[in-house]
Amino acid sequence: MHRMMRSLLLAATLAGSGLALAQTAGDDRVAPNDAATATLPKADETNAQRAKTQPGNNAPFWRGVRESGNTAGFTTLPANEGGVLIQKFTQYPGSQYTTAGEAWRQVRNQWIIPYGGSFLLIVLGAIALFYWRKGALGGHVPDTGRKIERFTPIERSAHWANAIAFVILGVSGIVMAFGKFFLLPVIGSTLFGWITYALKTAHNFAGPLFAVSLVVVIVTFIRDNIPNAGDIKWVLKGGGLLSEHEIPSHRFNGAEKMLFWVGVFLVGLIVVGSGLVLDKLLPGLLYTRDQMQVAMMIHGVAAILMVAMFLGHMYIGTIGMKGALDGMRTGYVDEGWAKEHHELWYDDIRAGKIPAQRSTPPGGVAAPQI
Repeated sequence: MHRMMRSLLLAATLAGSGLALAQTAGDDRVAPNDAATATLPKADETNAQRAKTQPGNNAPFWRGVRESGNTAGFTTLPANEGGVLIQKFTQYPGSQYTTAGEAWRQVRNQWIIPYGGSFLLIVLGAIALFYWRKGALGGHVPDTGRKIERFTPIERSAHWANAIAFVILGVSGIVMAFGKFFLLPVIGSTLFGWITYALKTAHNFAGPLFAVSLVVVIVTFIRDNIPNAGDIKWVLKGGGLLSEHEIPSHRFNGAEKMLFWVGVFLVGLIVVGSGLVLDKLLPGLLYTRDQMQVAMMIHGVAAILMVAMFLGHMYIGTIGMKGALDGMRTGYVDEGWAKEHHELWYDDIRAGKIPAQRSTPPGGVAAPQI
């Protein structure tokens, strides 16, 4: 009995001591927890403050990078948008709702490049098929030896300046946009890099020349491209190009007038305007990344449309129509050519409404009159 009482007393003593130790240990843990709570990282801390509370945790920095499109960060660089590393979320036509840079990439790589390239190949295929089945147009009215001045030296100069600039822009633009698919595998990355760099430089310099010459072309040819009722008939009947006789037209037919107003005036000015933005030549713009992305998308689509339309124009003006190139090369066409392809214009010349010689030739000797 005495031994049992002593055991119970010892157990009670040990239990009391354990509870006291537990309370003491608990009291000891309060202070460290309070200290840890005081040094926990806060959401609004700067990266320097976070380095003190949690060394090595750079979450504030990367959060700032991610949200810099909405709230620009601080930078000592003088560049515009220097504090914006990741653009804000947006959605361009044809893209997902994502950061603006990724949205632009999706539009370019998933829409403009594949569909634009396919469209140009379709146009080239259609031209080749037409030439194969139809051949060169014209030649049904024999030449007379009498010449009519179709284009004055000023008109030809404006046209050739614009045409040369257009070819430079078209070739360089196609290589920069599609070259990695058809040129890079053939010539390799080193030569491809040099070629694309040279073409990009030529593209940037030819752009302003194309802009100025385009305005000159519009001013020079706008008078004879005013539509009339006869042009509607010409377009509805396809100009009679698939038959033996073309639909009568004035100096420019319905297709040429459509090309002027849609390809040269509308699409051409869009290409020029967006190109000047990309060259940073328009005053008053901040040239932010979103402005440049929108300008690049507009420029790409408009340029592809313009190239497609002018492929047909270049075809008709060279191998697609007999004697057409002579008109722009020398300025003169034969009376028979004028009667076959632009009969109403030929009739006005014969009636004296339009002079057959509109400029003073070298030496002051006029071409033979009809």
